Formats: sequence, structure tokens, C-alpha cells
Amino acid sequence: MTRVAVVGATGYAGAELVRLLAGHPHVELTVLTSRKYAGQSFESVYPAMSGVVQLSCEVFDSRRVCEQADVVFTALPHKLPMEIVPGLIDQGKRVIDLSADFRFRDAARYEAHYQPHTAKDLLASSVYGLTEIYRDEIRTAALVGNPGCYPTSVLLPLVPLVRDGLLDLKTLIADAKSGVSGAGRSPSLTTLYCAVSESFKAYKVAGHRHNPEMEEVIGREAGQSVTLTFVPHLVPMSRGMQTTIYANPVAGVERGDIEGCLKEYYRERPFVRVRDDGQSPDTLNVRGTNFCDIGFVLDGRNNRLILLSAIDNLVKGAAGQAVQNMNIMLGLPETAGLMQVPYPL
Repeated sequence: MTRVAVVGATGYAGAELVRLLAGHPHVELTVLTSRKYAGQSFESVYPAMSGVVQLSCEVFDSRRVCEQADVVFTALPHKLPMEIVPGLIDQGKRVIDLSADFRFRDAARYEAHYQPHTAKDLLASSVYGLTEIYRDEIRTAALVGNPGCYPTSVLLPLVPLVRDGLLDLKTLIADAKSGVSGAGRSPSLTTLYCAVSESFKAYKVAGHRHNPEMEEVIGREAGQSVTLTFVPHLVPMSRGMQTTIYANPVAGVERGDIEGCLKEYYRERPFVRVRDDGQSPDTLNVRGTNFCDIGFVLDGRNNRLILLSAIDNLVKGAAGQAVQNMNIMLGLPETAGLMQVPYPL
């Protein structure tokens, strides 16, 4: 059994990691850390886990984590992981970081949207953890930068089509809607019940931090600089993400080309389900799972491709993808611990 630690176990993504790892057949949870809840049992913080997880939360101590774990998940706010991950890597641990600290290859791009980076030397070896796209690199990685939820929902539909040269890269627009859990567990006036109930709003229009993350990956796949118009929205539900992407196909591209590209690319990727033409993905159908459902419509009248995707922002958009990456890194079945049957309703 592989021993696993979750650093930052009481945030929403951290708690999802604990939930998934507690049912994983090949790992043992050995350390859970939390600054706020140190000394308290995990089940007292999340009563749903009573009788399932019986560990207590601890203050992070690098020596203890390295003694007790082989793989470390860091589910912390941006900036904190770059302070502790180098020490974990130096001790030979394999690390999957859920913040933005190790998602970028270009330190200047990261610093332009976050803060000064104090572990730049690790960016060259860190692998971007979009599992279906970078599986081979993830397999041998010591450090994986787990993608953001919005980028996962945008990049999975786009990358195969970009790789095959089917889209006019000057026409990319992404419109995404997220449940409130995407904002994290820390209290905020903008995410109070009265602020989000009966409300539907755009935020950080053309200025969200995930925008440069997506542009770096799309540009890497396209072999050229690419810009993306991205508008995120907050919807009054706890979890789930639905994204609609608009792009013009290049001349001569037909519906069959889009369908063939997506279905062939994802044919042996168990967590991506490509819907038939005209069938819209629904967040209800992926709730609590690691699936990403992708659909599309080719609007011939306007010469526009409409791509649609649905994920659970806390699972495929965070903790589930992190566990999927761990499975790949350890040579385990990719689906291990992740084949929860979706709710039909």
C-alpha cells in the first residue's frame, strides 16, 4: 500500500481528496494537515466522514510528512506550496499540487497574475497534470501541477481539435459557469448564501487568473501564441461546471471531422465521454464523479463550432484529477478509486 498525505485537508478540494483516497484500494491515508483545525479529528470537521476517516488533523511538519508518506497532495492556497514543495521533492517524495504554483512553465507569466515565484527551478520539471493530454509525462514526474477547474473544462474539448488544426485560433471564446464551491471554503461576502441564492453573474471578465494558464497550454499545443476570450460565471449551486466554447472551424471542416477527432482521441480515455452530435452535457450527470462529458454542435449557418463540456469542479476539476494523476505516477490502474457510479437524478 502506498502511504499518502493530504496537506490542507479541510478545504473543499482537500476534503474531496480525503473522501476519494479513503476508498482507494491501493493507498493508505497516513497524514492530514490543517492549520485551522490542528488537533481536531477529521470527522469532527466533516461529520459525513464519521467512521470512515479516523485521523486527526495536524500542523504541517515536513519531517513527519516525509517519514509517514510516499506521495503528498498539497491542497493549499497559491504561494504556500512553493514554500514547502521543494523540501518534499528533495526528500524524494512525489508531489501533486492543486494550486497554481507549478502549473506554468513560464515563471514571468505566473508572476504577472499571482506573485513572485520562489521555486522557479522546479517549473521546468513540473508536469501539467491534464491527465488525458499529458499522461506519458505524468507517468515519470516527481511533481505535477494539477490544472484548475476552468482550464480542465476548456482544454479537454479544445486540445484535440487544436492539435489536428481544425480551428481558427483567432476566434476562441469560452463561457463557463461554476458552482460556488469553486471559490473555496474561506468565508467571503461574495459567496454568502444571500449573495448567491437567486443570483447568476459574471465575474473577473477577461481578467480571471485561469486565462493565462489556458493560453499557455493552447499555445504550446498550437505551436504559436494564442489568446482566448474567457468569461466565468457564478451560479447558485454547490458544485458543478458547464462550459461553452465558440470557435470558427477552418475551411472545409465538417461535422464528421469534429466528431471523429474527439471520439478517436478519447477512445481509450475512460473519464471523457463524448456525446453524440447535438446532445448537451449536463452537470447533473457528472456530479460527484471524475467524468468530463463533451458535446458539440457545428452551426453551419454561422460557420461556428459550439463545444460544450460538463465536469464536477471538485472532482475532475480538482481532487479526482489529482488522484487520477497519482494512479498514473504509481503505475496503478488509471480508474482506481475513481469509478463512483453517477447519480441518475
